[in-house]
Amino acid sequence: MSKTDCPFCNISNSEILIRNELCYARLDLYPVSEGHVLIIPFRHFSNYFDVTQDEKNAIWSLVDEMKQVIRQEHSPDGYNIGMNVGRAAGQTVPHLHVHIIPRYEGDVENPKGGVRGVIPVKQKY
Repeated sequence: MSKTDCPFCNISNSEILIRNELCYARLDLYPVSEGHVLIIPFRHFSNYFDVTQDEKNAIWSLVDEMKQVIRQEHSPDGYNIGMNVGRAAGQTVPHLHVHIIPRYEGDVENPKGGVRGVIPVKQKY
């Protein structure tokens, strides 16, 4: 996918919740839960392991800022924070983005294992 075709490179300012010099936050168009947000660098690249230190700092700064906004607006009981790197990991948009997924008591029967659920048979231990 080229930068011109990338949905994260062609975003209107009205979709941006907060931003800093290197990245921005927007609502996920296919939310897993109420308040699901993405943190996205402005620079077009797909792999977290290609991120600069300045971009890492900017990403995690916005994660912290958005957590406060989500807490005030939705009062979740927990969070899953993560990213998919590569097709085998489920990455469908080849532009780095970090998911902040608010979690609520009772949203799944047994949340034990959390992100380990990406491979369902390995989630419970």
